[in-house]
Amino acid sequence: MLFRVVINGFRAMIFKVIFKRASLMTVLVLIVTFGLTSCARSHVDAGKISVVAAESEYGDVAGQIGGGYVSVFSIESNPNVDPHTFEVSPQVASQVGNAQVVIVNGAGYDSFMNMLESSSPNSSRFEVNAQKLLGLPDNTQNPHLWYDPNTMSKVANALVADYSKLQPNHASYFRSNYAIFTHSLQIWIKKLADFKSKYPGTRVASTEPVANYFLSAAGIINMTPYSLQANVMNGVDPSPQDVSLQDNLIAKHEVKILIYNQQVTDPLTSTFISLAKRNGVPVVGFYETMPTPGFTYQSWMEAELDALVAAVSKNVSTYQLQP
Repeated sequence: MLFRVVINGFRAMIFKVIFKRASLMTVLVLIVTFGLTSCARSHVDAGKISVVAAESEYGDVAGQIGGGYVSVFSIESNPNVDPHTFEVSPQVASQVGNAQVVIVNGAGYDSFMNMLESSSPNSSRFEVNAQKLLGLPDNTQNPHLWYDPNTMSKVANALVADYSKLQPNHASYFRSNYAIFTHSLQIWIKKLADFKSKYPGTRVASTEPVANYFLSAAGIINMTPYSLQANVMNGVDPSPQDVSLQDNLIAKHEVKILIYNQQVTDPLTSTFISLAKRNGVPVVGFYETMPTPGFTYQSWMEAELDALVAAVSKNVSTYQLQP
């Protein structure tokens, strides 16, 4: 059966278990214990810093900063599956157990990492936590922190510090890669400012809050009640009032775009998308896991913004990003 857990008020991960009832702690301990005791130590390239990222977008940045001196393993890396469905495997447990640097999103999004790390304690292991770097509380409502333009420069800076402690002889190399990375981020950030200037106060509807940090940075107003966004995210039926309001936003053309979670659709989301199609409202999908192959974190962010521009200026929908 599927065991669904909700942490900090939103949908977290789903673990496949054989029990009808069990606490989250029991389930995770059993899965992690099995993983750590039933597999051999993972292979790590000699001389390279072993990095494990909970999500592939953080893994991509880790690779850009570390270059040839790091070996990166990303746990959530398939953009074609629901990222909230996750099974802890022996490989994942072993990779985390051997990692010198672990990168997590935090804010309850990847809480399974807490159990994996605590089940293989290592006082010399570094953890980069995006939530903590941004100074956000544990009960942060929207955990999709990688869409905040401030996030990855802070993550990259923390990685430079940790990599330099592990391989001080290559500190200048890591700093150089950091400078290249942050410079490349400015393309996206400038495009956000340009969108805000060219299409001020653009109104959109959404099915989930996945893109909200991104939208806010572009000056886009999300008209969908947050209660509906949060309920869809958490797998809870929204109120009839919220659904009616959302329907009217789309049918009466009170919004320019419908934004949805490209990796997580349900009957209600599909209904909203169909309504948008019938009424000529362009639809844009936002991902939780970095689209691959062909994208870096930066080009992914730019592609999402290009899709918004196409929707506003040409009434074009983008359901899947292409590099």
